[in-house]
Amino acid sequence: MAFVVLFSTMSFTFNMHYCGDTLVETAIFNKARGCGMEKEIPSADGCSITKKNCCDEEQLVIDGQDELQLQVDKNSFEQQIFIASFVYTYINLFEGLEKKVSSYEEYKPPLVIRQLYKIGETYLI
Repeated sequence: MAFVVLFSTMSFTFNMHYCGDTLVETAIFNKARGCGMEKEIPSADGCSITKKNCCDEEQLVIDGQDELQLQVDKNSFEQQIFIASFVYTYINLFEGLEKKVSSYEEYKPPLVIRQLYKIGETYLI
């Protein structure tokens, strides 16, 4: 139950870097590094030829649940009875026995009429 609460309240961010139509890298919780073919910004303000960037960045954000309904102090009488009986039975489940009980001590073992392991064996000569 703790894992369900943890993962339902946790937010995830997936960053994906596409080069053309192919997925190059996927990263969780941080930015994808890229393929090294990103568009460079020209340093001079003069005449320059620019190409369309072939790389694309996508970010997928999965938001966790913000509000949890914790109403422990407003339990009904039936819920309190259930919790008390559950705790009582769970604690009594692990009580040890006073004496080691064995049910097979009173019975004798069966008599061996013939040796069964030799009936099904085959021998190479």
